[in-house]
Amino acid sequence: MEKEITIKSEYNSLEKVLDFLKKESTYECSIDYDSWEVRTDRNGQMEKCIVIKKSAMHGMRIHFVQENKLKATYIIPNKLMHAYFGKSEKRYRNVLEIITGAIKNALLASSQKEAFKEMTEVINKIVA
Repeated sequence: MEKEITIKSEYNSLEKVLDFLKKESTYECSIDYDSWEVRTDRNGQMEKCIVIKKSAMHGMRIHFVQENKLKATYIIPNKLMHAYFGKSEKRYRNVLEIITGAIKNALLASSQKEAFKEMTEVINKIVA
């Protein structure tokens, strides 16, 4: 699940967005290196993103795609849980991985959508 959000110009940095989220939400928020989708800047350094944790299984990653445009993506914030329950990035998967992936998606999909919706409601307060 992903959503692009155009925000007000006064929230033009990750730090300002983080300050807003810490004041306006009850979720655990922090700036962290983007290890879910390894993005690098012009210098080859790993880019940072804001991680919003609702629980160990539900979270959101936010980063800038343009000057005043954020991209919010659903993640599993716990690295170990993400390894087991996250979206598989493998090019080739065996039959067992395909079947367990389908079962996992069927069991988790509704709770993931609900958590994503709740977390995006907080961000919608700074929409331009």
